[in-house]
Amino acid sequence: MISCKQVSQYIGLDVHKKTIYGYVMDKQGNKIVEKEFKTQPHELDIFLLNIKKDDSIVAIESCSCWQYTYDYLDDAGYNLKLAHPLGIKALKKVKKHTDKYDAKLLADLLRTNMLPESYAAPEDIREKRQITRHRHSLTNIENEIKNKVHAILLRHGYEVPFSDAFCKSAIAYLREINLPDCDRFELHQYLDLIEIIQKQKEGCKDIIERVASDDPHIRLAMTMPGMGHYAATTFVAEVGDIRRFDKADQVASFAGLVPKVHQSGEKTKLSHITKQGNTNLRHVMVQAANIAVQHDKTLRKTYNRLKHKGHNIAIVAVARRMVTLLYAMLKNNIKYHDLQVHKAT
Repeated sequence: MISCKQVSQYIGLDVHKKTIYGYVMDKQGNKIVEKEFKTQPHELDIFLLNIKKDDSIVAIESCSCWQYTYDYLDDAGYNLKLAHPLGIKALKKVKKHTDKYDAKLLADLLRTNMLPESYAAPEDIREKRQITRHRHSLTNIENEIKNKVHAILLRHGYEVPFSDAFCKSAIAYLREINLPDCDRFELHQYLDLIEIIQKQKEGCKDIIERVASDDPHIRLAMTMPGMGHYAATTFVAEVGDIRRFDKADQVASFAGLVPKVHQSGEKTKLSHITKQGNTNLRHVMVQAANIAVQHDKTLRKTYNRLKHKGHNIAIVAVARRMVTLLYAMLKNNIKYHDLQVHKAT
């Protein structure tokens, strides 16, 4: 990867769904060209017509629509950097900003070598993220609908006589309960949606299992208790190249599983976790931790040591421990059992 100091043209692209604002500056910070154009390949080619690929570098902020433009320029041979949105937000000097301001800021941060970078995952990792995040979103939708069903039952004093309130038998039971017409109509529609989502999640499960069987890193992560196909695929997809992290604590921070630090003078206080990292990864690792403590003595020992502080605190500590162990496993290509044996000796 070429460095910012090796080029003489710095390009900031503020990418949106329909338009892109481009700003090009030289080493002294002088404007070479600026223009707003449609988010289309030929428009982008025209804007970059006089730009030398080996003497320029392009910055794009990570947003909902960065991938197409980034991939197009990457395939065309441009030097690219993906900017971290939170880092960019912290560096903005004005609250009211324009597309021109954002594009110029990206170019200037490139020029001064101060651009906060984000990880641009390769296509295969992005595909894994897509299917695991899709499954996660289906679960969120399903839970929202289930809450609506519970609200209807609560209004009429019904309880579901099944341990799983939405298994096939429970859904059949719910379809037969006596309710006013409007509530019954609403309930049946919610139950229809739940059954559809459950089928869609089964389809996701099949794809995730196929992906996991073809990926040695996912199979390695699955040797840890609690890490099934979905959890292991999510970890590998969200973390990406494990070598981009120097320490295990950095992965825990990436997942938002580290405590907030409040420091004043010589006093330092740790509080609840930051929750500023990767939401999908944190959610899945906490789920995996709940399963792992039931099957693994080492992880259960971590849980028991902290359970007097409450279940949530203890299980988050286990999730963080699992993340640090997964880092060691993937970094050194070693299975969970072998890692534990190695530590014991």
